[in-house]
Amino acid sequence: EVQLQASGGGLVQAGGSLRLSCAVSGFNFDDYAIGWFRQAPGKEREGVSCISNSDATTYYSNSVKGRFTISTDNAKNTVYLQMNSLKPEDTADYYCAADKIWCTSVMDYWGKGTQVTVSS
Repeated sequence: EVQLQASGGGLVQAGGSLRLSCAVSGFNFDDYAIGWFRQAPGKEREGVSCISNSDATTYYSNSVKGRFTISTDNAKNTVYLQMNSLKPEDTADYYCAADKIWCTSVMDYWGKGTQVTVSS
């Protein structure tokens, strides 16, 4: 059974940090790209960051570049999203997802979200 379990969300003040984790099981972690997406109330889902486990290529949206860092622990089949200098506009439900090729709006597998709330 494929599972992507996101965790680490919470309430933080602006300027603070959070680290999200995405624990993966049920498929060969090394062959997939893992991405983080977010969706704020009333807004469309946004691709935040992506990492390819085959060649370590990374992607960051302009809105988070320089503040967020994506990384993997292949021994634990886990992808992390370190979020620093958080802003109120980062408030959203954050989801991790996996795809055999790369991160797009259509991913092979999706996990449930973890909520991030940044207070001003």
